[in-house]
Amino acid sequence: MGQRIPGNARIVFVTGPSGAGRSSAINVLEDLGFETIDNIPLSLIPRLLDGDLPSARPLALGIDVRNRDFSAEGLMQLYETLTERLNAPVDLLYVDCSTEVLVRRYSETRRRHPLAPDETPGDGVVREKALLTDVRNRADILIDTSEMTVHDLRAEMEGWFGATTGQGMAVSVQSFSYKRGLPQGLDMVLDCRFLRNPHWKPDLRPFTGLDPEVAQFVAGDPHYQEFIDRTLGLLLLVLPACIAEGKAHFAIGFGCTGGKHRSVAVTENVAAALAPEGWRVSIRHRELERRGAAPTSDRMVGLSGKVSG
Repeated sequence: MGQRIPGNARIVFVTGPSGAGRSSAINVLEDLGFETIDNIPLSLIPRLLDGDLPSARPLALGIDVRNRDFSAEGLMQLYETLTERLNAPVDLLYVDCSTEVLVRRYSETRRRHPLAPDETPGDGVVREKALLTDVRNRADILIDTSEMTVHDLRAEMEGWFGATTGQGMAVSVQSFSYKRGLPQGLDMVLDCRFLRNPHWKPDLRPFTGLDPEVAQFVAGDPHYQEFIDRTLGLLLLVLPACIAEGKAHFAIGFGCTGGKHRSVAVTENVAAALAPEGWRVSIRHRELERRGAAPTSDRMVGLSGKVSG
């Protein structure tokens, strides 16, 4: 019989090539309520899991190729052993990235690659990817960050792991610009370009939908309130059905021409209206993030409708 793990515990191995975002993924898991240990040697993991585990919290273990006892074969052997032994889910999360993007990231930061300290970063990237090929092929969850921002990675991680800690289905409400295309991972998209545009008001153009002057201008459109009411009615119908289907994350995006005014104001309004209905809501403004005009991390909306950073 396997060793029993209490409560809603879950073991997640997190690995991937250096620079792909493994540490960022572990930070997201910590924010989601996981107990996290990064850069743990493989030889210590069996001892960590020996005996009774007092904590019911899920556990995320960051596995770094730079550890002296690392080997792909050893990691896979440990993963298979724990899968058989523990009465709890054991997942292998592989955070990947294209070779070209990894080389660019190392070039931009001027860091040496840990597997090629005296060679080019490209040599180290190719060597590490070859070392991890079998691990990547066996991964339960594969996340490619080549085209992702840190906010995109957080949303993706919430989709996979948001319900693990018993916090219920996570709802992400996002604004974006159609000029830049749709954000990744949206379940529903609504177009706000029919609403009157603050861009054509010189006194409002410098502001964003986060500013009350713009929000009031957008809300003054004769179609605005009916659009909000119908959108909320649709979401309150769809979200419980998504939970019944086993979804852990639902993302809705509101788009406008520039992603600065109308979509931002609507996103704020919808998120604030969903939270008092009992939904765990996070807010993202993609274009404002790119301009540095939005908080650097996702904001959560509490049951009162109050936004926290």
